[in-house]
Order: sequence, then C-alpha cells, then structure tokens
Amino acid sequence: MPIGDLVGAVGLNLVGTPYVAGTLDTDAEAEACFVSLTGLDCVTFYEACLGFARMLKRLSPHPSVAIARRQLMAEVQTMRYRGGKVDGYLSRLHYASDWFFDNDRRKIVRLITKYLPGAVAMDKPLNFMSTHPASYAQLKAHPDLVLKLAAMEVAWSARKPQYVPNVVVPMVESLLETGDLIGIATSAAGLDTSHTGICYRDETGALRMLHASSAHHKVELGPRLSDFLVSAKNDIGIFVARPSELPATKL
Repeated sequence: MPIGDLVGAVGLNLVGTPYVAGTLDTDAEAEACFVSLTGLDCVTFYEACLGFARMLKRLSPHPSVAIARRQLMAEVQTMRYRGGKVDGYLSRLHYASDWFFDNDRRKIVRLITKYLPGAVAMDKPLNFMSTHPASYAQLKAHPDLVLKLAAMEVAWSARKPQYVPNVVVPMVESLLETGDLIGIATSAAGLDTSHTGICYRDETGALRMLHASSAHHKVELGPRLSDFLVSAKNDIGIFVARPSELPATKL
C-alpha cells in the first residue's frame, strides 16, 4: 500500500479511541518520548498513524511485538523532536508549522501547501507559548526556558508559513489524498493552528477529516474537510503535509 493509504488505514483502526490530552506533559522535570495507542489527542493521533505506517514499511513481515514497539517508538521520536533527538522540552516540535517544516526538511513529509492554488502567507507572531508560560507545566517549572523559547518563536514566525484559506479549500480538495496531514490554521493571537488531523477519501469520493476530537472525546471520521472548517469561527484555512514514501521491506 502507498504510505498515505497506510496512514489512513491505521487511523480508521483507531476510530473510537478515547481523546486524552496532555499525555506528553505529565513530567515537568524530564522530557522523554512517550507513545500510547489507547488515549490520543489531535497531535499524538497523526504522529501515531504516520509512525505506525512507517513502521510497517520498514519491518519484515511478522516481527516480534518487542521489535515492533521499539520501531514505532523510534519513528515517533524521529518526527516529534527537532532533528529526531530528545534534548529537553524545547527540542519537541510544539508548533504544527514548525513540525511540518522540520519533518519536510528531513524528508519525512513533503509540505505541499505552497503548491496548492490560493496559498497565502501567515504574517503574525507565533508566540503563544512564551506569552502564556503558566499554561505549560514545564515552562512554569523552568522560567529560564521562556526567553529561549521566545527567541525560537521569532525565527519560526519569520518563516511566514503558508496556508490555503477556507474559501479555496473546496477547490483544492480534489488535489488532496488519503493520509495527507492537515493543520487547521487559526486567526487566534500567537498560534499557527487550532487543530490537526488526517485526510481520508471515503468510498463516495468525499475528502473527510479523520481526527481525535476534543468535542466528541474520541477519534472519529468527521465530515467533509471543507465543511469541518466552518465549525469554528477562528479557523481560517489549512496547512498540508504529505507523507513521504518509503521503500517496502523486501520479502
């Protein structure tokens, strides 16, 4: 199967999984890679789906559970942390646009937003985390990280990540594929995205939003992507990253 179809298939198998927020932030003192398939938020959902698909591409048929677990952990760590290395709280790719940028740079995904019709630049400061440190246990416990983070946010803002506005999305849906990763661009101050998910083209041809829903407390296959975008007043468009294909393991 193409990597995108695998991502979609893994996502469908996770439908109904409870929505659980904050699973990566239980320890304010130590940063460690953590993967769970029994409780997911919108980010850990797409990381789990892509990580599992990449694991399947890399492993020989019928690996042991222990080997599969180690490989899944390695895949998620590679995409979750800048350069794939865990080096404290700030090594985690907290902003979706930075996640897309870093994983595009390492060819794990291909950031295709700029190639889509109507794409525009997001021209605003991305500084929500450094201006709301009390909302993050790690920043609250370690105030020295805030100034370092603020400097990093300036660099991320300068990239002016591109997004496709809501009004254009119905016209670009035909160009998107199952397994494409979606970041919902937001007008909220300091933030690039309000939500994330995965594209899934159903048997009728409709392109739908497969995601971990905080509103419905579970992973679900939601409505058509363009219809989903009108559900929140601050949602202004989409970022899109396409998983890069890996060679299948030879039998």
